[in-house]
Amino acid sequence: MEHGTNEGDKPMTVEETAKRIFAERAPFYTTSTVHADPAVLAKVVGLAAPQPHWAALDIATGAGHTALALAPHVASVVGIDLTPEMLSEAERLRAERGAGNVLFRLGDVHHLPFEDASFDLATCRRAAHHFSDIDRALCEVGRVLRPGGGRLVIDDRSVAEDDFVDRCMNQLDRYHDESHVREYRPSEWRRMLTACGLVVETVETFARHRPLSALTDGVSSENVAGIHRVLGDLTDEQRMSLNLVDVNGQPHLNHWYVLIVARKD
Repeated sequence: MEHGTNEGDKPMTVEETAKRIFAERAPFYTTSTVHADPAVLAKVVGLAAPQPHWAALDIATGAGHTALALAPHVASVVGIDLTPEMLSEAERLRAERGAGNVLFRLGDVHHLPFEDASFDLATCRRAAHHFSDIDRALCEVGRVLRPGGGRLVIDDRSVAEDDFVDRCMNQLDRYHDESHVREYRPSEWRRMLTACGLVVETVETFARHRPLSALTDGVSSENVAGIHRVLGDLTDEQRMSLNLVDVNGQPHLNHWYVLIVARKD
């Protein structure tokens, strides 16, 4: 799928596409029940095991939900994001909550604007599947983490260890969001983090049975047609692999997720 073109008729990069899409959707993320889910945020904070003296970095912070959830538990939080409109939403939430130890700034995970070993903790929630160079991004995170126990917590979309599910879900998500790059299998996460010198402590996976509208809402009619075309061509066995069934007259299918904790020794 094309990422579109910029004003010079050159193909847009993944990052340019993401900035365009998330600039349009920024207000949605402020109130999104998925991104503001207090139970999931509490789970991320719990996995982070934050300490009061820690400096934390929240990567692709979006509307700042994770950064603000961490704020009461650490000395300081920096939230970075590519999209100014997202940071405006995050700053509004920060002001509403009076989180004086949180700073939001523009930043790209592939080129983190920080010195080595600047942070005790890094978090990245529902964003890594947008990174154009995941290996570089993870190694950049490793670079800015403190040796001797700096922690990384990732919460992201994932796929089952199954070739069909992997291929199909990534295809559906590219129709849903043209800045989507790839959602990775748990085994891929282990390999990538290890290759960047990080020690994987925990990999938790789970699935949620969600309505098809989670993929089609706010999406162009052309891409919605693509989603329906993909699903319409499935065999009965493939539908079972996705758990694609009607619930109260509405099609639902599985979405896979992963929670990861890694450390820098």
